[in-house]
Amino acid sequence: MPEKSGYEIIREGEEDVLRINYESVPYSPSIEESPNVMMDFIDKLAENPSVSRVTFLQRRHYNYNFEQTQMLMEIANIYGYLTKRKKVLTPEAMGTSFESPGILADRHGLVRGIIYDLLRTDPLGAYVELKRQLRLENVKQKSTEDPNARASREVFIRLLTEMYDLLDKTKLIQMSKSYLAGYNLGDRETYKLFFRPTITPDFLFTRIMARPPLDGEELEIYTIDKNTEVTIFSVPNDIKPLYHLNPPEFKLSEDKYALVDLAKNVLSEHQPRNEQFLDPSKLRLTFSNIGRDLLRELADNQDMDLTTKEIKELTEILIRHTIGFGFIELLMKDQNIQDIQINSPNGEVPIFVLHGQYDNCYTNLIPARNDVESWASKFRLLSGRPLDEANPILDTELQLPDARARVSIVSKPLNPYGLAYSFRRHRDDPWTLALFAKNRMINPMAAGLMSFLIDGARTMLIAGTRSSGKTSLLGGVLVEVMRKHRIISVEDTLELPTTSLRKLGYDIQPLKVRSALVESGTELSASEGIRTSLRLGDSALIIGEVRSKEAIALYESMRIGALANVVAGTIHGDSPYGVFDRVVNDLGVPRTSFKATDIIIVANPIRSPDGLHKWRRVTQITEVRKEWEEDPLAEGGFVDLMKYNSATDQLEITPELMNGESEILKGIGSNVKEWAGNWDAIWENITLRADLKKLLVDYSARTKNDSMLEAPFVIQANDMFHRISSSVREEVGYLDSKRIAFEWEEWLKRTIRREQIPK
Repeated sequence: MPEKSGYEIIREGEEDVLRINYESVPYSPSIEESPNVMMDFIDKLAENPSVSRVTFLQRRHYNYNFEQTQMLMEIANIYGYLTKRKKVLTPEAMGTSFESPGILADRHGLVRGIIYDLLRTDPLGAYVELKRQLRLENVKQKSTEDPNARASREVFIRLLTEMYDLLDKTKLIQMSKSYLAGYNLGDRETYKLFFRPTITPDFLFTRIMARPPLDGEELEIYTIDKNTEVTIFSVPNDIKPLYHLNPPEFKLSEDKYALVDLAKNVLSEHQPRNEQFLDPSKLRLTFSNIGRDLLRELADNQDMDLTTKEIKELTEILIRHTIGFGFIELLMKDQNIQDIQINSPNGEVPIFVLHGQYDNCYTNLIPARNDVESWASKFRLLSGRPLDEANPILDTELQLPDARARVSIVSKPLNPYGLAYSFRRHRDDPWTLALFAKNRMINPMAAGLMSFLIDGARTMLIAGTRSSGKTSLLGGVLVEVMRKHRIISVEDTLELPTTSLRKLGYDIQPLKVRSALVESGTELSASEGIRTSLRLGDSALIIGEVRSKEAIALYESMRIGALANVVAGTIHGDSPYGVFDRVVNDLGVPRTSFKATDIIIVANPIRSPDGLHKWRRVTQITEVRKEWEEDPLAEGGFVDLMKYNSATDQLEITPELMNGESEILKGIGSNVKEWAGNWDAIWENITLRADLKKLLVDYSARTKNDSMLEAPFVIQANDMFHRISSSVREEVGYLDSKRIAFEWEEWLKRTIRREQIPK
């Protein structure tokens, strides 16, 4: 930090940032409100023309962005130009060769006052005063008959005109012209229209634009928690909406600011040991206890009477900005946010988010280099993976008390301007097929078909482009696996909701393997992880994403029948043939091995005609037949069971499915006595499952109880379906679909009446 009353210039990304210390000044350092602050700023800009931004340091930090700084840089350049011209204040420049000493003094005083006073404290006033003086001098010129006086005044008018023209070309004057009629010297209201600092407490580095845009149209307001509000604005000069966060940090009193700042300085002396980062939840709990006790002690020492609730709120802020991840944690709390993007150069670019309703938005948060570099160090420790010039990419996960996310970090030399982050936020609770049906990503019929395939222990790949919902859909597949089966998941970054499912009674074992982007390390490769899973008992195998050479090990396992339950994973591809091309040509799996794939589910984003909106939809459910040799597309190896119709915005049944031409479904039926050779019975069971999914969605809408579609209740509903099916089969000798549906719906009604639905 610069010394009191001093300043320093620091480099942030590609920008030089001027930091001026105002701690000893008894007023807020505001360009728009204080002529003295404006004068001080213009003086320093004249001395340092490379400056891009400015920060005034006081109890809070007042940050003026590039555009605001450049408006005054133009004024500083004019000031520097005029003061360096040796002849600007000479008698010759005043045109006073033929005038009296009194006129010389008047003109000299006027010009000197404009240059050294008004130009630095009130440039709008300088412009207005020049305009008024020019008007006055031109009137006098017309009424003057003495040729010497006319010549003298002509010289003086040229000087005033030059100064006026210099100011007239500046952006500040151009933007202010419509507000200058009747302008009074010293009036600061017009400056408030164009100079609006982002203000942060001095314990924060990340800048935040606290004031909403004056020209923004408010689209929606909602709360993330009781102390944090979000406002979505439509802004005229940007097609992306503004996601405006109003955090609790900006609602603290001056005394609380000082208390948190002091606590942060004390807590910084107790840096956590590296091994403590191995258990983030324990680390956060430990430091929360320390922070709470510290804040209470400091408050008592300063005679501050704080309630338990206030201490808790201050502790959350303190932890967020010490061992935590700052405002990223607040963004992660917002269930509407799907992705968070932080680009370089750090300190210049706002955070961008992908919003569930408003798509891509820019935020009022500008992350500082200090924060971004601190987060990178924490992720290195949390993941145990390198992030350096030899390994410029780090894939890991972030686990917070209220949310979790997959994190990708790119550093130098791959990213020439510093650090960039991509956070893929995961839903707090597992997705379910019923939720997807409600959101129209699939329909109940597709949900029933997928349920049948999962119970039938088929192998399936969920394909799609980035942000198409592949991993979320795979999480929905997990919820459909009966709890009596063991599940093994293999991931290089923990994205699947294994922790939530374990708490819901699943026998599930996650395996974390080495990232495909890292050649070596202490972690096992994905291939070894898959082979290890085969030694852990009869299990459903779930692969987070098929990326690299592990595909060969996966298909070897499937071909030899080592996996007796459902096998599912995600893969990048926009069509069944795209998946084949990726698996065979890119990942090196033999063509014949690819036949071990039974089902390919393709999910892709659907865009609106104007390009401003998009929706996630499953566009194909395709079976892979086995009677082809070289090219499954040319030889009829791909058969669509359901296909998306953009006109109806629905997955629709294909004739092949309707007519019972699915070899995969018949293969499932061949292992069940009642279904073997009986397509009608197979079809009846699929439609039964679809009907029950639809009933669940309908009752949820009718009772306005969304928790009926969440994993805890959906798992109960699935369990009850299997129990009722078993009971009916034992009683009547076959799976009577009508009776199963009736008894299941009666159970659902009883559960709703008794209010036994888990929240």
